[in-house]
Amino acid sequence: MSNVTYLTEEGLKKLTDELHHLKTVERPSISQQIAEARDKGDLSENAEYDAAKEAQGLLELKISKMEEIMSHARIVDETKLDMSKVLILSKVTIKNLANSAKMSYTLVAENEADLKSGKISITSPIAKGLLGKKVGDQVEIQVPSGKVKFEIVEIAR
Repeated sequence: MSNVTYLTEEGLKKLTDELHHLKTVERPSISQQIAEARDKGDLSENAEYDAAKEAQGLLELKISKMEEIMSHARIVDETKLDMSKVLILSKVTIKNLANSAKMSYTLVAENEADLKSGKISITSPIAKGLLGKKVGDQVEIQVPSGKVKFEIVEIAR
């Protein structure tokens, strides 16, 4: 079963650059480590060889997962999004109705999420609770500390 991953141009470039780095820098480096460990003799008791082979397996798994994501990636054209409701790539300002605190988040694909820069995953509880809602809508969202009521104050691109 394939899962479509929606990415921005920036997100796809970042993923492509990381994959290129893994294939052209990390993969040859691990191959070199394996060769050096192999040159040290008996492989049955060579911890360096075992560690390098394990690192190689993990790297190949990571490369495989990234290639899978890229094979099902779709670029989101922000200009064609309906900005009257919350969708992926929407920048949403919400107000906590209990304490009037305002927060702004941009809803992005899971692998582009970065809380420090205000980007939350479309699969997070807050994003799921906001999807499809409009300015002025009130939503109750289950967060780790309990249910919280929010009002959508603004939706931007």
